[in-house]
Amino acid sequence: AAVARGLGLTVPTGHVVIAYLAATVAVALVPTPGGVGSVEAALIVALVAAGGPVAVATAVVLAYRVITVWLPMVPGAVTLGVLVRWKVI
Repeated sequence: AAVARGLGLTVPTGHVVIAYLAATVAVALVPTPGGVGSVEAALIVALVAAGGPVAVATAVVLAYRVITVWLPMVPGAVTLGVLVRWKVI
């Protein structure tokens, strides 16, 4: 909901939360590793169905996934690199 507000999505916060819940339930029907791809598609469809423009809904979903999936990998990659360099693993 914070990413949606930050990018100017005009869908009410309650609808964003319900769209997210509906998308995660729909993803359970499509078995993909980590829900990659199907989560994004379902969430974009849910946000557009709730009244948001397609371009803004896509930007919101991609920004959300970068923040929650890809950004947390950076500290892990750095830690792994340090542990390998120090020959701990």
